[in-house]
Amino acid sequence: MDAIGFNDLHPVLQALLATGFTWGMTALGAATVFLTRTVSRKLLDTMLGFAAGVMMAASFWSLLAPAIEMADEVSPLPMWLPPLIGFLAGGVMLRGLDLVLPHMHLDAPEGAAEGLHTTWRRSVLLVLAITLHNIPEGLAVGVAFGAAAAGLSSATVAGAIALAIGVGIQNFPEGLAVSMPLRGEGLSRLRSFWYGQLSALVEPVAGLIGAAAVIVARPILPYALAFAAGAMIFVVVEEVVPESQSNGNKDIATMGAMIGFAVMMVLDVALG
Repeated sequence: MDAIGFNDLHPVLQALLATGFTWGMTALGAATVFLTRTVSRKLLDTMLGFAAGVMMAASFWSLLAPAIEMADEVSPLPMWLPPLIGFLAGGVMLRGLDLVLPHMHLDAPEGAAEGLHTTWRRSVLLVLAITLHNIPEGLAVGVAFGAAAAGLSSATVAGAIALAIGVGIQNFPEGLAVSMPLRGEGLSRLRSFWYGQLSALVEPVAGLIGAAAVIVARPILPYALAFAAGAMIFVVVEEVVPESQSNGNKDIATMGAMIGFAVMMVLDVALG
């Protein structure tokens, strides 16, 4: 789509299109299940490390740094306080969802589901685990486009696009990380793909909510951006990094994280 035409769209529609792209990248990653039944664990851990690096960089460059600048423009409080409140609230919300929503991490043994007790199948619990950390990603993209619409110097459409590109890039290995284990457990290729892409459908929903909320209530912008950052950091530390480091591939997973951080930093600085 032409860049000028995209800039002229309503920010909620921009957020919908951007999160549609991030969902599409998850679906593309999940579609690799049609090409092969298994993937190298070393490659998967490298890609998960890359995803962690992208999410960490996006949390600072695209969310926390603008939140701090915006707090000085829209809030009478000390400029560090709204981002601090939002950041911690994001982590608390994800922890609350972690305790309530039934889910299971990819390498967890049978019967090691987290959240409220349920008799749901393991495949559903695996998808819910990825869905849980797609919520802050969609929210982050939506809030970024809503912030750009507010006309503040620290938020631009280009910066929001950079964030969406970064989230989309790291969604590819996430889609793969869902579909491949499901295929390994005996599900058909089609069902493995279906569950893999399904885990990211929450992103457009969260994106729409984030964009609409900050457009309606401009003073919550620094809180909302920092909230998304806190939720993303919680997911990285609680799930993505441990997952990438638990199979004997620590060094290469760490290098993947370094590269992911660098890619997202360059995207944000170059486009934002």
